Amino acid sequence: MTLAVGQLIESPTPHRFTREEYYRLGEFGMFDGQRVELIEGEIVDMSPQMSPHAMAISLTLLELQKAFPDSYVRMQLPLSFGSSSEPEPDLAVVTGKPRDYPTGHPQTALLVVEVSDSTLRYDRTRKASLYARAGIEDYWVLNLVKKCLEVMRGPVEDGDAEFGWGYASITTLKSGDHVSPLAKPQAAIAGADLLP
Repeated sequence: MTLAVGQLIESPTPHRFTREEYYRLGEFGMFDGQRVELIEGEIVDMSPQMSPHAMAISLTLLELQKAFPDSYVRMQLPLSFGSSSEPEPDLAVVTGKPRDYPTGHPQTALLVVEVSDSTLRYDRTRKASLYARAGIEDYWVLNLVKKCLEVMRGPVEDGDAEFGWGYASITTLKSGDHVSPLAKPQAAIAGADLLP
């Protein structure tokens, strides 16, 4: 776009990165020593993990591996949502095994879990809207602040949500409650088993 001298632009537009550009920046060492993810074209810094957060991820990983012995439970690995988003949820249960994804990351998941303390608001809003838009039917936020599990299900269009999608059902479970993943209704996971 060529501008005439004195012509005003309404407002500057931030550059939105594609997954291809994001990968190239990574190949050039741009993110060495950093934890980042690509969300709708923005490169987002991820929070450092304190001990309770790391322990909760490990505990949840063990429980999900028991509940899904025939699936692949990925820990902090990317999911590919179109050309401009590649979130790295704390845990995601996908079909198949690791060798089923030799040339690309999974594009969906049976269950996504974010372990949340300092990013609680972000995980409940922006991440929830992103996952809902991607068709993730079962999204859990393990809330370390309130020591509970927030279960979000049933993606629906929502004009008030950041990416136009949200969840029809949001249930908060206390540590003594049990939950069954939608994809494994016979498995009962105790909230207390996920919390540090």
